[in-house]
Amino acid sequence: MSNVYDNILGLIGHTPMVKLNTVTKDIPATVYAKLESYNPGHSTKDRIALHIIENAEQKGLLKEDSVVVETTSGNTGFSIAMVCIIKGYKCILAVSDKTKPEKIAYLKALGATVYICPANVAADDPRSYYEVAKRIASETPNSVYINQYFNELNIDAHYQTTGPEIWEQTEGKITHLFACTGTGGTLSGSGKFLKEKNPGIKIIGVDADGSILKSYHETGEIHKEDVHPYQIEGMGKNLIPAALLFDKVDEFVRVNDEMSAYRTREIALKEAIMGGYTTGAVTQALIQYAQSHELTKDDIIVLIFPDHGSRYITKVYSDKWMAEQGFVNNCVHNYDEVFKTEFIK
Repeated sequence: MSNVYDNILGLIGHTPMVKLNTVTKDIPATVYAKLESYNPGHSTKDRIALHIIENAEQKGLLKEDSVVVETTSGNTGFSIAMVCIIKGYKCILAVSDKTKPEKIAYLKALGATVYICPANVAADDPRSYYEVAKRIASETPNSVYINQYFNELNIDAHYQTTGPEIWEQTEGKITHLFACTGTGGTLSGSGKFLKEKNPGIKIIGVDADGSILKSYHETGEIHKEDVHPYQIEGMGKNLIPAALLFDKVDEFVRVNDEMSAYRTREIALKEAIMGGYTTGAVTQALIQYAQSHELTKDDIIVLIFPDHGSRYITKVYSDKWMAEQGFVNNCVHNYDEVFKTEFIK
């Protein structure tokens, strides 16, 4: 039988790419989006969850009744919880209070125990979701801490899967890769593979306004003045992840909450792709990059769209949320009326 699998984990990877035709029409290059929402857990994090957990099994670290513990902004948690269901492990997750309620509901629906931690504290604060996850793992017998920010297997998962897929899908013609940076695993693993195939390929990281990654890449120093609260989940950091290989990145582009939000909604309207907040962020980064770099019709650009928009319905796709942030004027295209709802009385 074809296209039939023993369980849902067989669906991880081999995600499609689709050409963007409207949002990037003013850019001379051909632009493709790699739709990681086609993974069964609807995000690119399925790849690392399966890879890291199966590696722990091979090393004998996970046994019957083991507990998997992790820090997550949502997507990694979904993926870990999904893999744990199939593998038979308990799942405990620490998330930041920036995570929307519907994401937490998803995690609980998949059987995870969830600890909600303040987002706007230092990474080494005992209340941070990094420190809470480490404490839970140390106090829980028979547990394994995934530690995606400092786990080389995070990079390896994308080196073995995402990078080769992009190379094959573009027939080796890719010239630029754009990917958002949170843990850095997607960008680093894919970039490492592609650079080995062709050192001339430009690897572009997308950072959030409020994060330290771009300035650290440029100066080798942490600029604490860069840190301030922002809304985009799963992107940017106030620490330097070991899973981010800065030497594989040619350049970082920093994007803000507002333009990324507008771009996310524009992609849905113009390309019929319901992507997450980072979908808008990575596309906005390309548009900013194109303003200061010469791109040609021969360039083949791949944007990694990390997850699905269904997890952001009460956030970036919500008129109410957008208004609360002050995001009421789209300075690129005024589509405000499109988002209005009329009530028939």
